[in-house]
Amino acid sequence: MSLDEEGDVGKEGAMRQAVIAVASLPSTSPLYTDCWTKKLLSYGVESRGIQPVPAEERTDTQFNKIFFLWFSLNVNILTFAAGTLGPAIFGLGLRDSCLTILFFNIICCAPPAYLATWGPKLGMRQMVISRYSFGYYGIIIPCILNLVNMCGFSILNCILGGQALASAANGNLSWTVGIVVIAIISLLVSFCGYEVLNWYEKVTWVPVLITFIIALGVGGKHLFNPPPVEPETAADVLGFAGILAGFAITFSGLSSDFTTYYRSDVSRWRIFGYSFAGLLLSIVTLQCLGAAVVIAAPSIPAWEQGYAGGNIGGLLEAMVRPTGGFGKFLAVLLSLSVAGNIAGTFYSISLNIQIFIPPLVVVPRYVFSLVATAIVIPISIVGAHRFYDTITNFLGLIGYWASAFIAIIILEHLVIRHNNPAEYDLHDWDAPRRLPSGIAALAAGIASFGLVIPCMSQVWFTGPIAKTTGDIGFEVAFGVSAVLYLPFRLLEIRILGHV
Repeated sequence: MSLDEEGDVGKEGAMRQAVIAVASLPSTSPLYTDCWTKKLLSYGVESRGIQPVPAEERTDTQFNKIFFLWFSLNVNILTFAAGTLGPAIFGLGLRDSCLTILFFNIICCAPPAYLATWGPKLGMRQMVISRYSFGYYGIIIPCILNLVNMCGFSILNCILGGQALASAANGNLSWTVGIVVIAIISLLVSFCGYEVLNWYEKVTWVPVLITFIIALGVGGKHLFNPPPVEPETAADVLGFAGILAGFAITFSGLSSDFTTYYRSDVSRWRIFGYSFAGLLLSIVTLQCLGAAVVIAAPSIPAWEQGYAGGNIGGLLEAMVRPTGGFGKFLAVLLSLSVAGNIAGTFYSISLNIQIFIPPLVVVPRYVFSLVATAIVIPISIVGAHRFYDTITNFLGLIGYWASAFIAIIILEHLVIRHNNPAEYDLHDWDAPRRLPSGIAALAAGIASFGLVIPCMSQVWFTGPIAKTTGDIGFEVAFGVSAVLYLPFRLLEIRILGHV
């Protein structure tokens, strides 16, 4: 190593230690002169951003919290709405909708559950870990896509929550006001951070699940004997599968964000099992219910009226209306169900902003929850009346990049680093020169789209291969990225001389 390189490394190390020192200062430090900041820290508000959690601070042993977090994140009306797309957009019958939901979610829930196991072993957030594949600067591109993904989900959730809240108020409350209410509740939870978020997610799913059960009990008699449909084609099934992939697989970009405080000696299988069960049970159950309800809606005048214009909130309100005034209360609970998902997403957005703009690592994490809210509210209001177009286009697109991303970071972990956490030098998390260049990862991901584009089927474009096979873009993105990454990465290591 040259003297110049040694000097650069020394500067990087000094800067890193300074950043960590500032981020981990106790509230009594002279640097925290602001009384407001001291008070927030004393109330347990988490200020730590993307700085790794040292092994001695990974002390949380309530490992079942990750089950409740994933379960609560998905027991909401957006999950229900995603299930309606099979019949409403692709014309699938109930049987084929439910089979597609089951089998593709088994596949797509596995990656985020697996990546959640990395948090306790490394103490790093998901996009920080991904720097060990994409590099310090290269990860900015996946990070931008992940931010778009998370903001998009938050917008969809705000729209649905606002619709449901307005429906419960019999038109006395606008969708705009409903959206603002939902966003502010989510902000309060995400602002507080890890402890409050986990507490909220551990309890908030209970009334929501009870509400769905009551809705099923009241309207379940209409879900039997669904009307016959035209025979499904492979293109319809794969198109719906691509939507489902965009829903579940994109949790991979934030998986370990919620497990970095767990004890490092926890069994990987335990974290995987809790995570996989939390994701699969909630997503499959509510998506199948959504498919069944939207198929039955045209035969029930009240449901059809509530559902007019693709108003999922109005449809759910119509389902619980027979319970009288209690139904309005249930509709309010359903509207608030999205807050858990938005809060968890805002939490990860606040971390990803620090990856996107590295100098912001010295800013307390909770500040960026405010930024996320300021972005999501106006876009939700603007897009509120085009929900089905929005969700179909959005979920159909985001599965592609997420598949390529997952293939690359999993191969890096399993093959290049031999599934061994010890092969990650945790001191390199913010040292650009000691991390991979990211060229191999970016090249593999970008090159895969040479084949992904002909295999995608969207409203605005259908590739020549997709015209025959249906949308197989997310499967191709995973496979091609995996094939390209290993030779690219091995060449990168040979040229640079380090992993």
